[in-house]
Amino acid sequence: MAASPDRLARRAAAAERAQARTKAGRNTQGLARWRRFRRRIGSVLLELLAPLLVRVLAWTWRVQRSDGPGAALQRSDVPWIVAMWHGRMLSLMPLRWHCGRGIGVLVSPSDDGGLAQQALRRFRYRIVRGSLSRGGARALREMQELVAAGGRLVVTPDGPRGPRHGINVGIAWLARATGSPILPVGVAVDRAWRLRSWDRFTIPKPFARLHVVYCDPVTVAADADDAALERIAAEVRTTLLAAERLAFQALGTADDLELGAEGPQ
Repeated sequence: MAASPDRLARRAAAAERAQARTKAGRNTQGLARWRRFRRRIGSVLLELLAPLLVRVLAWTWRVQRSDGPGAALQRSDVPWIVAMWHGRMLSLMPLRWHCGRGIGVLVSPSDDGGLAQQALRRFRYRIVRGSLSRGGARALREMQELVAAGGRLVVTPDGPRGPRHGINVGIAWLARATGSPILPVGVAVDRAWRLRSWDRFTIPKPFARLHVVYCDPVTVAADADDAALERIAAEVRTTLLAAERLAFQALGTADDLELGAEGPQ
């Protein structure tokens, strides 16, 4: 079966990043060893310090939330699948109405995913290792078991490697397989640090204002075919982008949806 346009775009983006690293001389053996060492040190520091620092930051944030069917679903104990952009995870992870509820988070099998896993565990999230493209079959089985037990999931459809705001059919496929609705969640921040990573990872600054939009749930029929799954995935992407634009408008600040890896901090 031919690869989807989104999958081809992700492969092209990964190849382009690899070529850029090689051209810049960043793929040498010495630098590779340094990156591995840095990740090990980062892992220890992240486990020890990051959850506390993030909690302190989150206490200062001023958060506004939308109301409606999506917000009601998020507050409920019925199974759901939240879809949000990879770069927004830190904006939502420590919020008191999310953490500590046993929510499952799909975390990539990469080294960076290992770092994220340690922080998520400190906030009492359940971890599912894999992705909607790599390790998908095993991860899907774990997620089905979690949902069957009444659990809830968070999925970042553009992770773990982008491109930013890309989406594949996996989120719709997962909703069809589990029978759980997709809940798109967008978030905007008026003041933040944005890393020079592919996802422009967002870290709200102290006393930042956040606006969280819980969109209307999206259900996927059990008999939905591949074309329907592609259409639903595309609609989820459009919904997420529109929700974040509305959230930025509510804060009265310019959105960051078009920023690339070299955009302003």
